Amino acid sequence: QVQLVESGGGLVQAGGSLRLSCAASGRTFSRYAMGWFRQSPGKEREFVAAINYNGGSIYTADSVKGRFTISRDNAKYTVFLQMNSLKPEDTAVYYCASTDMGWAGRGASDYKYWGQGTQVTVSS
Repeated sequence: QVQLVESGGGLVQAGGSLRLSCAASGRTFSRYAMGWFRQSPGKEREFVAAINYNGGSIYTADSVKGRFTISRDNAKYTVFLQMNSLKPEDTAVYYCASTDMGWAGRGASDYKYWGQGTQVTVSS
């Protein structure tokens, strides 16, 4: 059974940084693309970033480009989201997700497995 467990969320002041981690288990991690999404109250789940199976291709949403970086460590079965220059509008629950393919899309429907989410709150 595939499991994804996020960690690293918390409360930070605007301009600060956080690093989210997502630990995967239940299948060979290095075969599958991974992504990060976020959702704030009253809004739809929003794509943040995605990375293909070997880290060779990365997609980042325009709203976070230049501030957020996705990466992965296949040996540790972990995907990361480094978030810098955080803004109050980045406040959301952040979800890690995994596809059944080596290549990732930007749509939530491309992802089969989801973590439980980790709260990120950015104060002004």
